[in-house]
Amino acid sequence: MAFSRYTRDFVSPDGKGLGTPGAAAAVRLGIKIGDIPITQTLVTTQADRLDTLAGALYGDGRYWWVLAAASNIGWGLQVPPGTLINVPDLRAVERIAG
Repeated sequence: MAFSRYTRDFVSPDGKGLGTPGAAAAVRLGIKIGDIPITQTLVTTQADRLDTLAGALYGDGRYWWVLAAASNIGWGLQVPPGTLINVPDLRAVERIAG
């Protein structure tokens, strides 16, 4: 089962709980400092949505917010064609923000 950005059970490495904004920020920071590697980069097409991409990449569409946070694109499920999507290593994301 996916860990959810909507729960308040995220715990950062310093032991503090993270809400939705904190989890997304933790993902972005983890990528910036190299704790969360980007495994691939995609460019969206007309039909792509973050939830369907997350389903194809991670096996669960509820991880769409990980793609959004890693790609700095906000929280919409639909993104314009040509949007660059960073795909982070999900195990590293779970370690940092899960």
